[in-house]
Amino acid sequence: MSDSRMVVLAYSGGLDTSVILRWIIEQYGAEVIAYTCDVGQGEEVAQAEEKALATGASRAIVDDRRAEFVSDFVFPAIRANAVYESYYLLGTSLARPVISKGMMEAVEATGADAIAHGATGKGNDQVRFELAAFAMDPGIKVIAPWREWDLQGRADCVAYAETHGIPIPVTPDKPYSMDANLLHISYEGGVLEDPWEAPPKGMFRMTVDPWEAPDMLETLSIEFEHGNAVAVNGARMSPVEILTTLNDVGGHHGIGRVDIVENRFVGMKSRGVYETPGGTILHHAHRAVESLTLDREVTHLRDELSPRYAEMVYNGFWFSPEREALQQFMDEIQKPVNGEARVTLYKGNVIVDGRRSDSHSLYDEATVTFEADDVYDQGDATGFIRLQSLRLRTFAEKRLGEGE
Repeated sequence: MSDSRMVVLAYSGGLDTSVILRWIIEQYGAEVIAYTCDVGQGEEVAQAEEKALATGASRAIVDDRRAEFVSDFVFPAIRANAVYESYYLLGTSLARPVISKGMMEAVEATGADAIAHGATGKGNDQVRFELAAFAMDPGIKVIAPWREWDLQGRADCVAYAETHGIPIPVTPDKPYSMDANLLHISYEGGVLEDPWEAPPKGMFRMTVDPWEAPDMLETLSIEFEHGNAVAVNGARMSPVEILTTLNDVGGHHGIGRVDIVENRFVGMKSRGVYETPGGTILHHAHRAVESLTLDREVTHLRDELSPRYAEMVYNGFWFSPEREALQQFMDEIQKPVNGEARVTLYKGNVIVDGRRSDSHSLYDEATVTFEADDVYDQGDATGFIRLQSLRLRTFAEKRLGEGE
Protein backbone atom coordinates (compact mmCIF):
# COMPACT_ATOMS: atom_id res chain seq x y z
CA MET A 1 0.00 0.00 0.00
CA SER A 2 3.08 2.24 0.14
CA ASP A 3 2.43 3.54 -3.39
CA SER A 4 -0.90 5.16 -2.42
CA ARG A 5 -0.81 8.89 -3.06
CA MET A 6 -4.35 9.99 -2.28
CA VAL A 7 -6.62 8.30 0.27
CA VAL A 8 -10.31 8.84 1.01
CA LEU A 9 -10.84 8.23 4.72
CA ALA A 10 -14.23 7.46 6.27
CA TYR A 11 -14.02 10.20 8.87
CA SER A 12 -16.27 10.77 11.90
CA GLY A 13 -14.25 13.42 13.72
CA GLY A 14 -13.78 11.23 16.76
CA LEU A 15 -10.55 10.14 18.38
CA ASP A 16 -9.88 7.07 16.24
CA THR A 17 -10.38 8.59 12.79
CA SER A 18 -8.56 11.80 13.78
CA VAL A 19 -5.52 9.76 14.79
CA ILE A 20 -5.85 7.61 11.67
CA LEU A 21 -5.90 10.69 9.44
CA ARG A 22 -2.54 11.92 10.75
CA TRP A 23 -1.08 8.39 10.91
CA ILE A 24 -1.80 7.79 7.21
CA ILE A 25 -0.10 11.07 6.28
CA GLU A 26 2.99 10.10 8.26
CA GLN A 27 3.06 6.39 7.46
CA TYR A 28 2.25 6.53 3.77
CA GLY A 29 3.15 10.10 2.84
CA ALA A 30 -0.28 10.28 1.23
CA GLU A 31 -2.73 13.09 0.80
CA VAL A 32 -5.85 12.36 2.87
CA ILE A 33 -9.36 13.44 1.92
CA ALA A 34 -11.68 13.20 4.93
CA TYR A 35 -15.09 11.89 3.88
CA THR A 36 -17.98 12.28 6.33
CA CYS A 37 -21.26 10.69 5.30
CA ASP A 38 -24.28 12.17 7.03
CA VAL A 39 -26.71 9.33 7.74
CA GLY A 40 -28.30 11.14 10.67
CA GLN A 41 -25.64 10.63 13.32
CA GLY A 42 -26.15 14.11 14.73
CA GLU A 43 -23.89 16.84 16.02
CA GLU A 44 -20.56 15.28 15.01
CA VAL A 45 -21.30 15.98 11.34
CA ALA A 46 -21.37 19.76 11.80
CA GLN A 47 -17.87 19.79 13.28
CA ALA A 48 -16.29 17.20 11.00
CA GLU A 49 -14.99 19.50 8.26
CA GLU A 50 -13.24 21.91 10.60
CA LYS A 51 -11.69 19.06 12.64
CA ALA A 52 -10.47 17.23 9.55
CA LEU A 53 -8.72 20.26 8.07
CA ALA A 54 -7.17 21.11 11.45
CA THR A 55 -5.81 17.56 11.67
CA GLY A 56 -4.13 17.69 8.28
CA ALA A 57 -6.67 16.65 5.65
CA SER A 58 -6.12 18.26 2.27
CA ARG A 59 -9.85 18.38 1.78
CA ALA A 60 -12.97 17.56 3.77
CA ILE A 61 -16.19 16.31 2.20
CA VAL A 62 -19.43 16.32 4.18
CA ASP A 63 -22.01 14.36 2.21
CA ASP A 64 -25.69 14.42 3.23
CA ARG A 65 -27.10 11.00 2.33
CA ARG A 66 -29.92 10.83 4.85
CA ALA A 67 -32.65 10.66 2.20
CA GLU A 68 -30.81 7.96 0.25
CA PHE A 69 -30.10 6.00 3.42
CA VAL A 70 -33.76 5.79 4.39
CA SER A 71 -35.28 5.41 0.91
CA ASP A 72 -32.75 3.04 -0.67
CA PHE A 73 -31.45 1.06 2.29
CA VAL A 74 -33.77 1.20 5.33
CA PHE A 75 -37.08 0.95 3.47
CA PRO A 76 -35.99 -2.00 1.28
CA ALA A 77 -34.98 -3.87 4.44
CA ILE A 78 -38.34 -3.11 6.05
CA ARG A 79 -40.12 -4.37 2.91
CA ALA A 80 -38.13 -7.58 3.34
CA ASN A 81 -38.92 -7.79 7.08
CA ALA A 82 -35.20 -8.12 7.66
CA VAL A 83 -34.33 -8.94 11.27
CA TYR A 84 -31.01 -10.55 12.19
CA GLU A 85 -31.22 -13.40 14.70
CA SER A 86 -34.82 -12.53 15.60
CA TYR A 87 -34.09 -9.15 17.21
CA TYR A 88 -31.65 -6.84 15.39
CA LEU A 89 -33.14 -4.45 12.82
CA LEU A 90 -29.74 -3.92 11.17
CA GLY A 91 -29.22 -0.21 11.84
CA THR A 92 -25.42 -0.22 11.54
CA SER A 93 -25.39 -2.93 8.87
CA LEU A 94 -27.59 -0.82 6.58
CA ALA A 95 -25.57 2.37 7.09
CA ARG A 96 -22.22 0.90 6.08
CA PRO A 97 -23.03 0.26 2.40
CA VAL A 98 -24.36 3.78 1.85
CA ILE A 99 -21.20 5.19 3.45
CA SER A 100 -19.07 2.93 1.26
CA LYS A 101 -21.01 4.01 -1.82
CA GLY A 102 -20.35 7.65 -0.98
CA MET A 103 -16.66 6.97 -0.36
CA MET A 104 -16.27 5.25 -3.71
CA GLU A 105 -17.99 8.12 -5.47
CA ALA A 106 -15.53 10.45 -3.72
CA VAL A 107 -12.67 8.25 -4.95
CA GLU A 108 -13.91 8.59 -8.51
CA ALA A 109 -14.48 12.34 -8.22
CA THR A 110 -11.07 13.11 -6.69
CA GLY A 111 -8.87 10.56 -8.46
CA ALA A 112 -7.87 8.91 -5.18
CA ASP A 113 -6.36 5.44 -5.35
CA ALA A 114 -7.22 4.11 -1.88
CA ILE A 115 -9.78 4.20 0.89
CA ALA A 116 -9.29 3.92 4.63
CA HIS A 117 -11.56 3.24 7.59
CA GLY A 118 -11.38 3.05 11.36
CA ALA A 119 -13.02 -0.35 11.86
CA THR A 120 -11.22 -2.79 14.13
CA GLY A 121 -9.87 -6.15 13.01
CA LYS A 122 -12.35 -7.96 15.26
CA GLY A 123 -15.61 -6.50 14.05
CA ASN A 124 -18.11 -6.74 11.22
CA ASP A 125 -17.65 -3.19 9.91
CA GLN A 126 -14.27 -3.85 8.31
CA VAL A 127 -15.94 -6.58 6.25
CA ARG A 128 -18.94 -4.41 5.36
CA PHE A 129 -16.84 -1.43 4.23
CA GLU A 130 -14.43 -3.48 2.18
CA LEU A 131 -16.90 -5.89 0.54
CA ALA A 132 -18.95 -2.90 -0.60
CA ALA A 133 -15.86 -1.12 -1.92
CA PHE A 134 -14.62 -4.16 -3.84
CA ALA A 135 -18.08 -4.69 -5.32
CA MET A 136 -17.81 -1.23 -6.87
CA ASP A 137 -14.07 -1.23 -7.70
CA PRO A 138 -12.26 -4.58 -7.58
CA GLY A 139 -8.89 -2.86 -7.73
CA ILE A 140 -9.35 -0.33 -4.94
CA LYS A 141 -6.61 -0.27 -2.29
CA VAL A 142 -7.66 -0.41 1.36
CA ILE A 143 -5.83 0.94 4.40
CA ALA A 144 -7.11 -0.50 7.68
CA PRO A 145 -4.87 0.97 10.42
CA TRP A 146 -6.25 -1.15 13.26
CA ARG A 147 -4.91 -4.18 11.37
CA GLU A 148 -1.54 -2.55 10.78
CA TRP A 149 -0.33 -0.21 13.51
CA ASP A 150 0.93 -0.96 17.01
CA LEU A 151 -1.52 1.26 18.91
CA GLN A 152 -3.43 -0.96 21.32
CA GLY A 153 -6.41 1.08 22.43
CA ARG A 154 -7.86 4.42 23.51
CA ALA A 155 -4.97 5.30 25.82
CA ASP A 156 -2.45 4.84 23.00
CA CYS A 157 -4.61 6.90 20.64
CA VAL A 158 -4.90 9.73 23.17
CA ALA A 159 -1.13 9.70 23.66
CA TYR A 160 -0.57 9.77 19.89
CA ALA A 161 -2.99 12.68 19.51
CA GLU A 162 -1.31 14.67 22.27
CA THR A 163 2.14 14.04 20.83
CA HIS A 164 1.06 15.14 17.36
CA GLY A 165 -1.08 18.10 18.42
CA ILE A 166 -4.28 16.56 17.13
CA PRO A 167 -7.37 18.38 18.47
CA ILE A 168 -9.59 15.89 20.26
CA PRO A 169 -12.67 16.53 22.39
CA VAL A 170 -11.97 16.75 26.09
CA THR A 171 -14.77 14.52 27.34
CA PRO A 172 -14.94 11.75 29.92
CA ASP A 173 -14.11 8.33 28.57
CA LYS A 174 -17.45 6.56 28.01
CA PRO A 175 -17.44 2.99 29.34
CA TYR A 176 -18.79 1.77 25.96
CA SER A 177 -18.70 2.70 22.27
CA MET A 178 -21.67 3.88 20.25
CA ASP A 179 -22.71 4.40 16.65
CA ALA A 180 -25.71 6.48 15.59
CA ASN A 181 -27.77 7.06 12.48
CA LEU A 182 -31.38 7.88 11.60
CA LEU A 183 -32.49 4.30 12.17
CA HIS A 184 -30.83 3.52 15.49
CA ILE A 185 -28.03 3.88 18.01
CA SER A 186 -25.87 0.90 18.86
CA TYR A 187 -23.79 0.42 22.01
CA GLU A 188 -21.07 -2.15 22.59
CA GLY A 189 -17.73 -2.76 24.26
CA GLY A 190 -16.43 -1.66 27.63
CA VAL A 191 -18.76 -2.50 30.49
CA LEU A 192 -21.19 -4.09 28.01
CA GLU A 193 -18.70 -6.86 27.22
CA ASP A 194 -19.98 -8.68 30.31
CA PRO A 195 -23.32 -10.10 29.09
CA TRP A 196 -24.61 -10.17 32.68
CA GLU A 197 -23.90 -6.47 33.30
CA ALA A 198 -26.94 -4.23 32.82
CA PRO A 199 -26.49 -1.18 30.56
CA PRO A 200 -25.32 1.86 32.55
CA LYS A 201 -27.99 4.25 33.72
CA GLY A 202 -28.32 7.18 31.36
CA MET A 203 -26.73 5.39 28.40
CA PHE A 204 -29.70 5.49 26.02
CA ARG A 205 -30.15 8.63 23.93
CA MET A 206 -33.11 8.01 21.61
CA THR A 207 -35.49 6.44 24.11
CA VAL A 208 -36.64 7.03 27.66
CA ASP A 209 -36.60 4.11 30.06
CA PRO A 210 -39.86 2.25 29.38
CA TRP A 211 -40.77 2.22 33.07
CA GLU A 212 -40.41 6.00 33.12
CA ALA A 213 -42.43 6.55 29.93
CA PRO A 214 -45.79 8.33 30.19
CA ASP A 215 -48.65 6.52 31.90
CA MET A 216 -50.73 7.25 28.83
CA LEU A 217 -51.49 5.41 25.60
CA GLU A 218 -50.65 7.01 22.26
CA THR A 219 -52.22 5.70 19.06
CA LEU A 220 -50.83 6.17 15.55
CA SER A 221 -52.03 5.22 12.10
CA ILE A 222 -49.44 4.43 9.44
CA GLU A 223 -50.30 4.08 5.75
CA PHE A 224 -48.38 1.90 3.33
CA GLU A 225 -48.13 1.81 -0.45
CA HIS A 226 -46.35 -1.16 -2.02
CA GLY A 227 -44.82 -1.95 1.36
CA ASN A 228 -43.46 1.56 1.96
CA ALA A 229 -44.75 3.83 4.72
CA VAL A 230 -46.11 7.01 3.16
CA ALA A 231 -48.15 8.73 5.88
CA VAL A 232 -48.50 9.00 9.66
CA ASN A 233 -51.87 9.99 11.14
CA GLY A 234 -53.07 10.95 7.67
CA ALA A 235 -50.18 13.32 6.92
CA ARG A 236 -48.10 12.30 3.92
CA MET A 237 -44.37 12.60 4.54
CA SER A 238 -41.04 11.78 2.96
CA PRO A 239 -39.26 8.62 4.18
CA VAL A 240 -36.87 10.71 6.30
CA GLU A 241 -39.77 12.64 7.83
CA ILE A 242 -41.64 9.42 8.61
CA LEU A 243 -38.67 7.81 10.32
CA THR A 244 -37.82 11.00 12.23
CA THR A 245 -41.44 11.40 13.37
CA LEU A 246 -41.69 7.80 14.54
CA ASN A 247 -38.30 8.04 16.27
CA ASP A 248 -39.53 11.02 18.26
CA VAL A 249 -42.87 9.48 19.20
CA GLY A 250 -41.44 6.02 19.82
CA GLY A 251 -38.55 7.36 21.86
CA HIS A 252 -41.02 9.21 24.08
CA HIS A 253 -42.63 5.85 24.92
CA GLY A 254 -39.42 3.82 25.31
CA ILE A 255 -39.98 1.81 22.13
CA GLY A 256 -37.34 -0.29 20.41
CA ARG A 257 -34.69 -1.29 22.93
CA VAL A 258 -32.92 -4.59 22.32
CA ASP A 259 -30.08 -6.19 24.30
CA ILE A 260 -28.66 -9.28 22.59
CA VAL A 261 -25.65 -11.53 22.19
CA GLU A 262 -25.20 -11.90 18.45
CA ASN A 263 -22.99 -13.98 16.17
CA ARG A 264 -20.52 -11.81 14.30
CA PHE A 265 -19.55 -12.78 10.77
CA VAL A 266 -15.87 -12.97 11.79
CA GLY A 267 -16.68 -15.89 14.10
CA MET A 268 -17.16 -14.60 17.64
CA LYS A 269 -20.14 -13.82 19.79
CA SER A 270 -20.61 -10.19 20.74
CA ARG A 271 -23.07 -8.30 22.88
CA GLY A 272 -24.91 -5.45 21.21
CA VAL A 273 -27.42 -3.07 22.76
CA TYR A 274 -29.65 -1.17 20.34
CA GLU A 275 -32.44 1.38 20.34
CA THR A 276 -34.52 1.57 17.17
CA PRO A 277 -37.80 3.31 18.01
CA GLY A 278 -39.10 4.31 14.57
CA GLY A 279 -37.89 1.16 12.87
CA THR A 280 -39.61 -1.02 15.47
CA ILE A 281 -42.93 0.76 14.95
CA LEU A 282 -42.61 0.43 11.16
CA HIS A 283 -41.78 -3.26 11.43
CA HIS A 284 -44.93 -4.05 13.43
CA ALA A 285 -47.20 -1.82 11.34
CA HIS A 286 -45.86 -3.22 8.08
CA ARG A 287 -46.48 -6.80 9.16
CA ALA A 288 -50.01 -5.87 10.18
CA VAL A 289 -50.86 -4.62 6.68
CA GLU A 290 -49.16 -7.67 5.17
CA SER A 291 -51.37 -9.95 7.25
CA LEU A 292 -54.37 -8.67 5.26
CA THR A 293 -52.85 -8.36 1.81
CA LEU A 294 -50.32 -11.17 1.29
CA ASP A 295 -51.26 -14.68 0.23
CA ARG A 296 -50.53 -17.35 2.86
CA GLU A 297 -47.94 -19.27 0.86
CA VAL A 298 -46.23 -16.09 -0.32
CA THR A 299 -46.03 -14.93 3.31
CA HIS A 300 -44.56 -18.21 4.48
CA LEU A 301 -42.02 -18.29 1.65
CA ARG A 302 -41.00 -14.71 2.41
CA ASP A 303 -40.65 -15.58 6.09
CA GLU A 304 -38.27 -18.39 5.15
CA LEU A 305 -36.17 -15.99 3.06
CA SER A 306 -36.16 -12.95 5.37
CA PRO A 307 -33.53 -14.40 7.77
CA ARG A 308 -31.28 -15.13 4.79
CA TYR A 309 -31.73 -11.58 3.54
CA ALA A 310 -30.92 -10.21 7.01
CA GLU A 311 -27.81 -12.39 7.20
CA MET A 312 -26.60 -11.09 3.84
CA VAL A 313 -26.98 -7.50 5.00
CA TYR A 314 -25.43 -8.18 8.41
CA ASN A 315 -22.42 -9.89 6.85
CA GLY A 316 -21.78 -7.06 4.41
CA PHE A 317 -23.18 -8.44 1.16
CA TRP A 318 -25.53 -5.56 0.32
CA PHE A 319 -24.08 -5.17 -3.18
CA SER A 320 -24.01 -8.91 -3.89
CA PRO A 321 -26.01 -10.50 -6.73
CA GLU A 322 -27.85 -12.75 -4.27
CA ARG A 323 -29.09 -9.81 -2.16
CA GLU A 324 -30.14 -7.88 -5.24
CA ALA A 325 -31.98 -10.91 -6.65
CA LEU A 326 -33.73 -11.51 -3.35
CA GLN A 327 -34.68 -7.83 -3.19
CA GLN A 328 -36.48 -8.19 -6.52
CA PHE A 329 -38.56 -11.00 -5.06
CA MET A 330 -39.31 -8.99 -1.91
CA ASP A 331 -40.34 -5.93 -3.91
CA GLU A 332 -42.52 -7.94 -6.30
CA ILE A 333 -44.57 -9.44 -3.48
CA GLN A 334 -44.92 -6.01 -1.84
CA LYS A 335 -47.01 -4.62 -4.71
CA PRO A 336 -50.33 -5.51 -3.01
CA VAL A 337 -49.16 -4.34 0.44
CA ASN A 338 -51.35 -1.24 0.44
CA GLY A 339 -53.32 -0.21 3.50
CA GLU A 340 -53.20 1.21 6.97
CA ALA A 341 -52.21 -0.11 10.38
CA ARG A 342 -53.18 1.34 13.75
CA VAL A 343 -50.72 0.87 16.60
CA THR A 344 -50.86 1.87 20.25
CA LEU A 345 -47.64 2.72 22.10
CA TYR A 346 -47.27 2.19 25.82
CA LYS A 347 -44.16 1.82 27.98
CA GLY A 348 -41.93 0.08 25.46
CA ASN A 349 -44.71 -1.85 23.74
CA VAL A 350 -46.04 -1.56 20.19
CA ILE A 351 -49.56 -3.00 20.14
CA VAL A 352 -51.27 -3.48 16.79
CA ASP A 353 -55.00 -3.02 17.30
CA GLY A 354 -56.26 -2.36 13.79
CA ARG A 355 -55.45 -2.91 10.14
CA ARG A 356 -57.34 -2.29 6.89
CA SER A 357 -56.88 -2.26 3.14
CA ASP A 358 -59.58 -0.94 0.85
CA SER A 359 -57.84 -2.11 -2.31
CA HIS A 360 -56.00 -5.38 -1.64
CA SER A 361 -57.43 -7.08 1.45
CA LEU A 362 -57.76 -10.86 1.21
CA TYR A 363 -59.74 -10.96 4.44
CA ASP A 364 -63.38 -11.93 3.80
CA GLU A 365 -65.76 -11.49 6.72
CA ALA A 366 -68.45 -13.52 4.97
CA THR A 367 -66.10 -16.52 4.92
CA VAL A 368 -64.64 -16.32 8.41
CA THR A 369 -67.82 -15.48 10.33
CA PHE A 370 -68.96 -17.92 13.03
CA GLU A 371 -72.54 -17.06 12.15
CA ALA A 372 -74.58 -18.71 9.40
CA ASP A 373 -73.23 -18.14 5.89
CA ASP A 374 -73.70 -19.42 2.34
CA VAL A 375 -70.02 -19.13 1.34
CA TYR A 376 -68.33 -21.99 3.18
CA ASP A 377 -69.66 -25.55 3.50
CA GLN A 378 -68.29 -26.80 6.80
CA GLY A 379 -68.86 -30.37 5.68
CA ASP A 380 -66.02 -29.93 3.15
CA ALA A 381 -63.61 -30.00 6.08
CA THR A 382 -64.24 -33.74 6.58
CA GLY A 383 -62.62 -34.71 3.30
CA PHE A 384 -59.87 -32.15 3.72
CA ILE A 385 -58.91 -33.55 7.12
CA ARG A 386 -59.12 -37.15 5.90
CA LEU A 387 -56.72 -36.43 3.05
CA GLN A 388 -54.35 -34.50 5.29
CA SER A 389 -54.33 -37.36 7.80
CA LEU A 390 -53.61 -40.08 5.24
CA ARG A 391 -49.86 -40.26 5.87
CA LEU A 392 -50.39 -40.02 9.65
CA ARG A 393 -52.90 -42.87 9.61
CA THR A 394 -50.61 -44.95 7.42
CA PHE A 395 -47.68 -44.31 9.73
CA ALA A 396 -49.74 -45.14 12.82
CA GLU A 397 -51.02 -48.40 11.30
CA LYS A 398 -47.47 -49.44 10.40
CA ARG A 399 -46.16 -48.61 13.86
CA LEU A 400 -49.02 -50.39 15.64
CA GLY A 401 -48.60 -53.42 13.39
CA GLU A 402 -44.97 -53.70 14.43
CA GLY A 403 -45.98 -53.56 18.11
CA GLU A 404 -44.31 -50.29 18.92
